[in-house]
Amino acid sequence: MKKVLLISANRMKKPYPVYPLGLDYVAGALHSRYQTKILDMNHCPSLGSLGEQLRAYEPDYIGFSIRNIDNTDLMNARGFLSDYRDMIGVIRRHSKAPLILGGSGYTVFPLEFFHALGADYGIAGEGERLPVLLDALEQGRDASSVPGVITPDTPSIRYLPWKGELHRVFDPDAEYAKFYVSYGGMLNLQTKRGCPFRCSYCTYPHIEGGKMRLLDPPEVADQARRLQEAGARYIFVTDSAFNASVEHSLQVARAFRDRGITIPWGGFFAPTALPDGYFRELAQAGLTHVEFGTESLSDTMLSNLRKPFAAADVFDAHRQAQTAGLYIAHYFLLGGPGENRETLRETLEGADRLSRAVFFFFCGIRIYPHTALYDTAVREGQIQASQNLIEPVFYRSPFLSGPEIIRTVEAHAAGRINWLIGAGEGKATRILPRLYERGHTGPLWEYLIA
Repeated sequence: MKKVLLISANRMKKPYPVYPLGLDYVAGALHSRYQTKILDMNHCPSLGSLGEQLRAYEPDYIGFSIRNIDNTDLMNARGFLSDYRDMIGVIRRHSKAPLILGGSGYTVFPLEFFHALGADYGIAGEGERLPVLLDALEQGRDASSVPGVITPDTPSIRYLPWKGELHRVFDPDAEYAKFYVSYGGMLNLQTKRGCPFRCSYCTYPHIEGGKMRLLDPPEVADQARRLQEAGARYIFVTDSAFNASVEHSLQVARAFRDRGITIPWGGFFAPTALPDGYFRELAQAGLTHVEFGTESLSDTMLSNLRKPFAAADVFDAHRQAQTAGLYIAHYFLLGGPGENRETLRETLEGADRLSRAVFFFFCGIRIYPHTALYDTAVREGQIQASQNLIEPVFYRSPFLSGPEIIRTVEAHAAGRINWLIGAGEGKATRILPRLYERGHTGPLWEYLIA
């Protein structure tokens, strides 16, 4: 049986390390025909250790998963291409196996990463196509005939959502799984793929498709039970918006209750109009943390960003979540098309009305291809259509500069600990590691709620 090594290249641990869920699904697609090992660079102590593990395992194929392109922070923008080059340099020195790139970040810049990293193959889109690619290689067929596969001769890419089965293989005895259980206790879960929303800046519809593919709620609950039995003390749902299908999310919550899920869980939500009692029912099934992708509290900006809700919906969703006794965070994306002093004032004064919550303010919106924001930036001459955006580039509102936005938010926040600029790394770096070391679990931003 041939051996496949799947490498999660993500090394970001701020504000907390993220379990490489996508590779569990790739391993699930491979498991019956290949010996598969996952190597998580968040757990791998050094590049030297990476070389040692490559020599010890001697893989026939190597999958290299790129989740993060950069840190998406205007104030301290940093791309990760050089980090990936360093890792691949070690891989090439210690293995002659074909190198195959994939992952959500890779799918956004497939040709750019492919040529910059000198890979043998790439898969743009969902990684479950890896065994299809390996079949082609084993049988001597043209690999570029597989949808989404990139070779050195690929002139263009066919993006097609994966229509086959989604089967997750979770190994509770894997050392990297034990790392997440021991450090923060947080493991991840997916209940669906695809996003029906068309937010102007977002890459989710490109990566996963614009049509939701709902996973079976009892199977999702079975997965949650396996995570719980493995020692997880918190589950994060990785869906772009857990409530994109309100009925399916309620079915998942009911399945959690039926399956005896007793650990807390949370996820991202869109603050759309929701039925009465929605959050109360989810809270009864163990939901504790709600992270709203709010982005703005100006109706003008919400329309410009193509959000599927208005400011009034945000206040109502917040009220419902608060009444249900949940911890609440709001994420804001400032500086988009049309942002000016008045729309920024509406957002900041609106946030003052949202009590008992944490606010993450991202001052500047990263431009990614395959988005409406990209088209706007090209039309306004902020970027060129031929420009390589693999290093971070941010949209600039003609009416308000990034530094002015940051100064305005900082002045309005007036030192409040629950108002964080960017990912909150300054405060989080000082607070969260100490809490994890003391045995606290979950995302922990609730400790900042004022």
